Amino acid sequence: MLFNSPEFIFLFLPLTLLFFFLLGRKGYYQGAIAFLVAASLLFYAWWNPPYLALLIFSIFFNYTVGSALSKRLILSISPKLLLVLGIAVNLFGSHWLF
Repeated sequence: MLFNSPEFIFLFLPLTLLFFFLLGRKGYYQGAIAFLVAASLLFYAWWNPPYLALLIFSIFFNYTVGSALSKRLILSISPKLLLVLGIAVNLFGSHWLF
């Protein structure tokens, strides 16, 4: 699905916005954000579903590396080395998983 495809413009986008704003209006802010994240993952998985695994891995990996860098959770690894490792996994992750 492309941003300019009829499926996106007339079906996916209106339904996603409708549910997002309905959930937000009822006070379910966390649910609205979770729905938007799920809709985004569905949109990106529409073209090639196996890439969804790569995207989810990338999200969790980057969150973990970012948390470790900001809180210095891994004391035995220098922050520069952890940053280089994070960048390397992002650059070459698609070759390792697929």
